[in-house]
Amino acid sequence: MATRSPLATFKDLCIDAVDAGQLAAFWGAVLGLRVEERPDGMTLLVGPTPQHTVWINQVPEPVSTKQRAHLDVHAASVEDVLDLGASPYDLESFRWKVLRDPEGGELCVFEREQVPDYRLYELNVDCADPEPIATWWARVLGGKLGHEDGVPWWWVEDVPGMPFEGIVFAPVPEPKIVKNRIHWDVDTPDLAALVAAGASVVRERDDEIAWTVLADPDGNEFCAFVGE
Repeated sequence: MATRSPLATFKDLCIDAVDAGQLAAFWGAVLGLRVEERPDGMTLLVGPTPQHTVWINQVPEPVSTKQRAHLDVHAASVEDVLDLGASPYDLESFRWKVLRDPEGGELCVFEREQVPDYRLYELNVDCADPEPIATWWARVLGGKLGHEDGVPWWWVEDVPGMPFEGIVFAPVPEPKIVKNRIHWDVDTPDLAALVAAGASVVRERDDEIAWTVLADPDGNEFCAFVGE
């Protein structure tokens, strides 16, 4: 059977922030990326490839509820991340450590004996039913669907161009109620194909934005760039 071509390719990540400068400094240090402030006022983190880019988007709304998308990171110790400005949230319940960034957003720290230069491990996304949404994103991005018996989460790995290990979809009981503060961007040759596959249009490309804001079948926002 012929393998279907992916509908999109991974482009980069975006994080909302009330104070873009402060959060950029924190995440740049945590992830091992360089902070860059552009003449147009945009703040971003840059690394060895365009796909390492993390846009820090200034927004007026503070964190108001548990994030449905958060970052998991490598670190030599949780103390290293706390020293950069994080605060402890749950250091006992899991084999990883749950912290909050300076604006209250959750992140998970995985302590390692060997820490890579780029320290983003994976992107974690809450959902009601992990298997169908992980399957959807594996199809869209051309990644490999992953699952192990005895664990409730599913993941997408080996995504072409994505510089971290994977996107993990974990089940939670609560519904999505606010816009995700962390999202990812994609490049696509065919916006209509994404919509036909199950994405919905949140905002059309217009004179103010050069991309289309979509939502996946679970309502997670992502931005699609055509012909970039």
